[in-house]
Amino acid sequence: MRNASAVTEFILLGIPHTEDLETMLFVLFLYFYIFTLMGNLLILLAIVSSTRLHTPMYFFLCKLSVCDMFFPSVSSPKMLFYLAGNSRAISYAGCVSQLFFYHFLGCTECFLYTVMAYDRFVAICYPLRYTIIMSHRVCAILAMGTSFFGCIQAIFLTTLTFQLPYCGPSEVDYYFCDIPVMLKLACADTSALEMVGFISVGLMPLSCFLLILTSYSCIVYSILQIRSTKGQRRAFSTCSAHLTAILLSFMPVVLIYLQPTPKPWLNATVQVLNNLVTPMLNPLIYSLRNKEVKYSLRKVLEEMALIHEK
Repeated sequence: MRNASAVTEFILLGIPHTEDLETMLFVLFLYFYIFTLMGNLLILLAIVSSTRLHTPMYFFLCKLSVCDMFFPSVSSPKMLFYLAGNSRAISYAGCVSQLFFYHFLGCTECFLYTVMAYDRFVAICYPLRYTIIMSHRVCAILAMGTSFFGCIQAIFLTTLTFQLPYCGPSEVDYYFCDIPVMLKLACADTSALEMVGFISVGLMPLSCFLLILTSYSCIVYSILQIRSTKGQRRAFSTCSAHLTAILLSFMPVVLIYLQPTPKPWLNATVQVLNNLVTPMLNPLIYSLRNKEVKYSLRKVLEEMALIHEK
């Protein structure tokens, strides 16, 4: 890929209209980043340390926490680096890596949300056959499948973007390398590739969303058949966290990639929310309304406090 381009590095211009706010943004984003890493690490420790949470739902939540730790790490360290007053330059290979891992982790999470919706569908609609259908082997295949197809999608989008010649200018009108801003810098006609990318980026989340919608339509129908109000409330509560996380994950994709005329300021704001805020909120969403996770988290924190005292 590199040989096809005269450009050896790019300059990240950062978030539009934020001149003289670098110090404030550095502190704010650093706080978000640390909180995201710590929150997801605690969820991971809570699930791993509690045998009661060794079920398919929490197995997938474990993988989501791992993705949520790596996802902001694609763009945040470099952004914090230049906000601290350092160079804004990023190598060609670094730009390729950013775009690949951003879409790999993003697509993996998208597929993972779909698998988690299927898990809830089986748990609520077929409770007596749940352990048979969602066996350890099936869970492992589904988990590996999310990463495999996420990787295929990311390879396709990265190859599509960087097969183009880049001969200048090298200023990326953004704070990390993403498809819309990179296509603007290409020294070739990108209209056909923009259409292919638009279809590819739009088709994948749309397909996942339709599968999730189908799962939850069946779930709602099954819940409404429950005669006990308490039973209905309990069933809905197990799905509410997942639905909240899905909305927070899918809305940025629609706003960024499927808008007819890109708006740099809106895109940057939504991307910051998507890259930093959503992964930070996921541990809170999945723990606040879950007694078992809260109990396990409390135990982990107590053990950490005891170790610290010693």
